[in-house]
Amino acid sequence: MVRAGQASEKAALIYQHSDEERQEEVAAGLDATVRKAREEAAQKAAERCSGTDLARGE
Repeated sequence: MVRAGQASEKAALIYQHSDEERQEEVAAGLDATVRKAREEAAQKAAERCSGTDLARGE
């Protein structure tokens, strides 16, 4: 509602035209975004030295 600029829930419902197919597309897009971010974070974590390695000077 806020993102679309509507002032009330009634206005948001009037202008909301979303079918099941579109909902699935949006969900799939969000899923892909989250999976990519998690993968990138895991890769960065794997590339970093651990605190133990840093303490040992490795």
